[in-house]
Amino acid sequence: MDAVRVALLREVLAGTEWPRAARRFAGALRGSVVPAGGGLLLVGTEEYEPWHLAAHLVDEAAWSGLPALAPTLVRHRVAPGEPPHLSVGLGRLEAARRGETLLVVAPERPGEGLLGRVHDARRAGATVLSLDGGDAGLEGLAHDALSVPADADLDLDTVQHLVSAAAGENGPSPQRGSRRFRDRLARLADRLTAPPPSRW
Repeated sequence: MDAVRVALLREVLAGTEWPRAARRFAGALRGSVVPAGGGLLLVGTEEYEPWHLAAHLVDEAAWSGLPALAPTLVRHRVAPGEPPHLSVGLGRLEAARRGETLLVVAPERPGEGLLGRVHDARRAGATVLSLDGGDAGLEGLAHDALSVPADADLDLDTVQHLVSAAAGENGPSPQRGSRRFRDRLARLADRLTAPPPSRW
């Protein structure tokens, strides 16, 4: 979706919560993918692969001069002979560490296998963000979430367009020190409950 269509969409949605909510979430995304970090991992559910969002974020990363916004698409199934950018499987989530961001896009409830991997990535220090249909289990794992319930006045695909466009816009990214108290408390709890470093 080009800039003109996004602007028209925002105009149509003016007066609703969605443009502001998308900008807030996009700011959290932009603030979590720092240039010195390990990058952005993007994963969907077994039934839903967010390749369209991946393509838009690659474009926004190029246009905005924020290369850290370009995601690695993590897939549930990788067919033999796929090109490298489509050949990253779920095992990549097991290697997620501090400094990396994991964005989960889930219109429906994710399977327990994916939730387990997301939980492990968070415990290992990755920042977890969620664009979802309102699943409490996934939102409980996310440092920040934007939910689009089934009865909302627009769908998750439309919200993804708003978020990707806002992520590439010039503007102040939220500083890590300005995170809400709940997010800071969640990070502290993660550190306190994480297993000891391997050298011990």
